Amino acid sequence: MRIGLLGTGPWAQMAHAPALAGHDGLDFAGVWGRRPDAAKELADRHGVRAYDAVDALLADVDAVAVALPPDVQAELAVRAARAGRHLLLDKPLAVTPERARAVAEAAREAGVASVVFFTARFQAGTEAWIARHSATGGWFTARAQWLAALFPAGPGGEQTSDSPFAASPWRREKGALWDVGPHALSVLLPVLGDARRVSAAAPGPGDTAHLVLEHTGGASSTLALSLTAPPGAAGVTVELRGTAGVAVLPDRSEGIVPAVTRAVDALREAADTGRPHACDAAFGLRVTEILAEAENLLTAR
Repeated sequence: MRIGLLGTGPWAQMAHAPALAGHDGLDFAGVWGRRPDAAKELADRHGVRAYDAVDALLADVDAVAVALPPDVQAELAVRAARAGRHLLLDKPLAVTPERARAVAEAAREAGVASVVFFTARFQAGTEAWIARHSATGGWFTARAQWLAALFPAGPGGEQTSDSPFAASPWRREKGALWDVGPHALSVLLPVLGDARRVSAAAPGPGDTAHLVLEHTGGASSTLALSLTAPPGAAGVTVELRGTAGVAVLPDRSEGIVPAVTRAVDALREAADTGRPHACDAAFGLRVTEILAEAENLLTAR
């Protein structure tokens, strides 16, 4: 599979580009970015071509990996799908159901494979945990806490963070609901079933959001999501309770590049077999719909 990379930001640099360059089953064709100088720098680092135009890159590849803000991603993903290119996408697929639906429909109509890179879903330990406990069934309730200190407030109220993602305008605008909310849903939905509805949503400190979901499998779940948690309070917890007892998601220990590599393998398999992956654009659309429902509840308060 000949693949190109769209995007040159921190995520492209630390995750996508190293995974694509180091994958034995790929021909990493090159990089396009909204900043030509950054595209050239990243391309030179990995010995590939920097493209000045998206269409030129699309003409040279079988697939694209996208590491761009969600609304930019959605527009270019539709363009790539219509050109017949397979899609390795990032979460969230978009920040409106309409734009996410456009991507899913373009992929379906073009018959191209798609995989949305929900980081947790492509960690080997998390994947095994999900498979084991979705097969167990009988879950009564679950809770997911996805708390990050991306924008912790300093003593004078100023925002202090040395994370490269702290400068992300879309994260500052959309907050934890749209940044870490997709991660929590990507773990809960395959175990508990689709969310029948978001029955409650309430704001907490900073950008914190608390959600209550009703699932088609009969269980309920609660989510606490934040990018503004104090550093000492940051962390991820997912706990299931049901007839089988209590199950807690183990800590993830793998790096990000192996997870991207698994996502690439999933895309290659979906392209080769024609069988959709569980984290395809249709699943990305469903996650977007749930988050939009929660956002409507939060803004209506």
